Amino acid sequence: MRLQITIDIFDYWNALRGGRDAPLKSQIEPGAIPHLLSSLFILETEADRHIRFRLAGTKICDLFGRDLRGERFSALWANGQHEDIERTAQGVMTHAIPTLFNATGYSTAGHHAAFEIIMMPLRSPEGGCDRLLGAIAPATAASWLEIVPLELLALDRSRLLHDKFGRMAEAEPRRPVEVAAEKQATFGRAMLRAMSHFLHGAAAR
Repeated sequence: MRLQITIDIFDYWNALRGGRDAPLKSQIEPGAIPHLLSSLFILETEADRHIRFRLAGTKICDLFGRDLRGERFSALWANGQHEDIERTAQGVMTHAIPTLFNATGYSTAGHHAAFEIIMMPLRSPEGGCDRLLGAIAPATAASWLEIVPLELLALDRSRLLHDKFGRMAEAEPRRPVEVAAEKQATFGRAMLRAMSHFLHGAAAR
């Protein structure tokens, strides 16, 4: 992580979880992180099994030029990545391992900018992880981001973040894509391999 927004929200999430793999969703206190709220989102799995925005901060909605509440998270991504992004978000909840994306955002006017996106699992009182806390932050300031909405995000790189075992698993680097992602190895399979490797190594310790 290189951006202060993603560092701050990860540190907050990490402090809340203590020795557990994920904090309870009821532990999130907006008043404790007022400077981050506009860049944060919460995802949840709906009855249709798709992962949708429960909440999205004002800066995130402004980036895409619309209110994202109720929209599928995968809809923000390039064609060819929708299923893999949704599968990965589900994997973060299933395995309770936070994930960091480096992505490039593209506008219809031809602009592009780099982003960091983090997703961290939240547990329900029943014990399962059924929501994700996350943040989207641009890597550099760009004046056009305030007036031209993003059309899509394309994945560059992904990493599984977990300090419980003192190491970090990383998926293969990705080149930015515009729309044709089918020629690349899919992100979802790479992340599932990384998760499997990470969990297998942890179990062997």
